[in-house]
Amino acid sequence: MEKTGVVLLNLGGPDTLGAVRPFLYNLFSDRGIIPLGPAFMQRPLAWLISVLRAKKARDAYARIGGGSPLLRITRQQADALMEALNEEGDFRVYVGMRYWHPFIEDAVGQALKDGVRRLVGLSLYPHYSRATTGSTRERFDDAVVRAGIESVFVDSWYDHPLYVDALAGTIEEGLSGYDGDGVHLLFSAHSLPVSFIDDGDPYVDEIRGTVEAVVGRLRAKAGISIPYHIGYQSRSGPVKWLEPSTEDVIVELAGKGVGSILVVPVSFVSDHVETLYEIDILYRGLAEQHGTDLRRVPSLNTRPLFISALKDLVTRATEGFR
Repeated sequence: MEKTGVVLLNLGGPDTLGAVRPFLYNLFSDRGIIPLGPAFMQRPLAWLISVLRAKKARDAYARIGGGSPLLRITRQQADALMEALNEEGDFRVYVGMRYWHPFIEDAVGQALKDGVRRLVGLSLYPHYSRATTGSTRERFDDAVVRAGIESVFVDSWYDHPLYVDALAGTIEEGLSGYDGDGVHLLFSAHSLPVSFIDDGDPYVDEIRGTVEAVVGRLRAKAGISIPYHIGYQSRSGPVKWLEPSTEDVIVELAGKGVGSILVVPVSFVSDHVETLYEIDILYRGLAEQHGTDLRRVPSLNTRPLFISALKDLVTRATEGFR
C-alpha cells in the first residue's frame, strides 16, 4: 500500500513561559478569527494585546506546570494512532499546530521528506467553526498545494459513535466518584463571538448534537438519566459572546441549591490550559465560593476508544483518495 500520512491538527500552545507572548501574538494576528481594526492595524494591535495579556497568561501557565501540555499529549495521540493504523497499512502520523511549534507547514514538509504523497488532515476540533477548523484548513490546504501532495480533510465529527461513546465513558467514570443523587452535568465548550453564529457557523448546533448524543447514550447503555446544562468558556474581548457562560451556569446552579456539578469539557480532546487552569482552578474555586462542589471528568487524551474513533475517521477519509 502507498505510504499515507496523517496530520493531527490543533491550536497549539506555549510549551514554556517564554513562549506565551509570541504564541498570543500569532493567535491575535489571525484576522480570520479576531479582526482588530482596519487590516493594516492587525499585526500592530496583535503585538500590543500580546504584551498586555502576557503576564496574566504566564501566571495561568505557571499554575499548570510552566507551559501547555497540549503538544506532549497530541504527540502521544499521534503515536497511539499510528500504532493502530499500521495494523491496516503503511501510515505516518504527524502533529501540526496553527499558532505554535510545530506549525502545520512544518508537519506537511516533514511528510514530504518522508516520501508521503497522500495526506489526511484530521482536525482535532470535533465541532466545526471557521474560527478553529476553518482557519486551520486554510493553512493546511495551502501547505499541501505548495508541497504537491494529494490530500483529504476531516473537518467535523461531533456525532461520531466512538467519540460519543468515549465521552459517555468519561462521564460514567466521573459519576462513580459520587455517592447518591443530586449531581448535575455541565457540558462546557469553548465560546465564540455571537457574530460567527449569526453568519451561519454550525458550531452551536454541533455542540448541541454532541451533548444530545452523549446524554442519549448514557440513558440507553448505562441507564443514567441526569440533569444537564451547556455553558461556554474562555471568552475574551468586548464583543458579544455565546451564552450562557460556564461561570454564570455555575453560579445559577449554586443559587438553586445544587450541591454537586460535574463538568464535561465537550469541545476539548486534550488537557490544556482551559481544562487544567480554567476549569480545575478558576471554576472549582468559583463553585466553592458559592457552596457547591465542582469536579471534572477525565479528558479523552489517549483513551483507547477515542484513538479508535480517530482511526475510523482516518480510514474512512482515505477512501477519498483516487
